[in-house]
Amino acid sequence: MTAMKTSVELETAAAQQAAALMAAAARTAPKTRGLDNIKTIAIDDDATRKKLIARMREIGAREDRPSVTRDAGNIENSPAIIVIGVESNTAGLNCGYCGKPSCEALEEADGVCAFNSIDLGIATASAAEVAGRLHLDNRVMFSIGRACLDLGLFGPKVKQALGIPLSVTGKNPFFDRKA
Repeated sequence: MTAMKTSVELETAAAQQAAALMAAAARTAPKTRGLDNIKTIAIDDDATRKKLIARMREIGAREDRPSVTRDAGNIENSPAIIVIGVESNTAGLNCGYCGKPSCEALEEADGVCAFNSIDLGIATASAAEVAGRLHLDNRVMFSIGRACLDLGLFGPKVKQALGIPLSVTGKNPFFDRKA
């Protein structure tokens, strides 16, 4: 006889399955230069989520960013959080989109190529669209990505990241939020 699953167990499994599908969407999203520099992680365990929340609260207090502290509270009950990062590299085009006269000048300044930022945006939008199609509450949060970078969860090559927490509840906890 099979054990019955509760709605919480089923909803948690749905969020974790969705995170995997979102990672696939981020990976296969179009890239501006055809370079596969997108990296994804899923945070679906309590220990990592608690470290993330603590770091977000630390950033919020240290930098006087109440929205980061608010976001930390929003993800406390999120059964899965997908974080999408982009490895930093230059386009080699000397296009100036980054504000520097050349890719060499950008590298000397330890800056981020504009094409990396564009690729991160495309990948994140693709992942969020999957969550939306699956009717999972979600919201893109820079604060999650920032805390993950601070924690070194991606390693040194990833310099930008965005997080998307998921929720399966009667009301989306990521909207109508108080600052």
